[in-house]
Amino acid sequence: MSKRPRRNHAPAFKAKVALDALKGDQTIVELSQRYQVHPNQITDWKKQLLEHAADIFGKDKKTDPSSIIKELHAKIGQLSMENDFLFRGARSNRRHERKTMIDRKDPLPITRQCSLLDLSRSGFYYAPSPLSAKDLELMRQIDEIHLAFPFYGSRKIRDELWARKHNVGRDRVRRLMRRMGIEALYVKPRLSLPHPEHVKYPYLLRGLEIKRANQVWATDITYIPMAKGFCYLVAIMDWASRMVLSWRLSNTLDSAFCVDALEEAIAKYGCPEIFNTDQGSQFTAETFTYALKSRGITISMDGKGRWMDNVFIERLWRSVKYEDIYLKAYNSMAETKRGLAAYFTFYNEKRWHQNFDRKTPAMVYFDSLPQKQAAA
Repeated sequence: MSKRPRRNHAPAFKAKVALDALKGDQTIVELSQRYQVHPNQITDWKKQLLEHAADIFGKDKKTDPSSIIKELHAKIGQLSMENDFLFRGARSNRRHERKTMIDRKDPLPITRQCSLLDLSRSGFYYAPSPLSAKDLELMRQIDEIHLAFPFYGSRKIRDELWARKHNVGRDRVRRLMRRMGIEALYVKPRLSLPHPEHVKYPYLLRGLEIKRANQVWATDITYIPMAKGFCYLVAIMDWASRMVLSWRLSNTLDSAFCVDALEEAIAKYGCPEIFNTDQGSQFTAETFTYALKSRGITISMDGKGRWMDNVFIERLWRSVKYEDIYLKAYNSMAETKRGLAAYFTFYNEKRWHQNFDRKTPAMVYFDSLPQKQAAA
């Protein structure tokens, strides 16, 4: 049996696929079928486009070659020390994070890069199979079970799936949960040290009386199942009123769509005093925290595994899924966007909350705004 030749995609083709992924109109699964490219490859191209987009606007700058040579000579004395530092720091990352550090275009051979990052070369080239229709259905079921029983781990979710006539093993459930970005919500021991480059912030809401709009905002990400694949939803919520200030969908789990949602909320409603998130990498990323710190917004982060610290967002996800997503079973991201836009309008302006004496979140938000902001 002859070995299938490796496909070499032109840069223009990669850019087209990455731009379509960035638009967010289709899931990664749909784009994979459309362009006949592995989903992981599309995710990598989208990430590369986001990371290097700023370079496009710096190409016109002319640099004196002599200054480049002088700069390179100045760095030679630092290379040994920096190499040791990077060597130790890179190996402290998780395996999938180290895998993304390998650059195929770098002059350093792939074998040597894998060795430095403590990876096997075969493991780097391994491409997992695309998700099957069975896996997508299992992920939808897992999401439903996790929403109803957030304290269930992979073992209990497997048992629940068995009760629903799905013959599936615990390893498969664990793998799909990892793919979806969910885990059992309970207080855990401190099993690992945080990454040195990811700054963590203290939880500031304990014992704090929150009674006015824009005093505290909160955010979180959830998995959204669809007929053809899945996507991720992020929402920004005002804590005091439960009003959803902005939201975004994305076909990949990165920080870019979280920053977009944050920027929209600030543009529409001003800045909160405190912004609360969990310790997910999307919210500890420099791009996200800079958007908050540059505006003087105080950052608060939940304790690891403490879902109660962000309980109102967790309740929002339950409402969104049981009142909209599961009932309507959207076919595409475009359809999901339209449906969620209608739902969040209903949630903010029409859905009565018993805790607010039968007022809507929008009523509570604008009634509790400080006078200066309400006048503006």
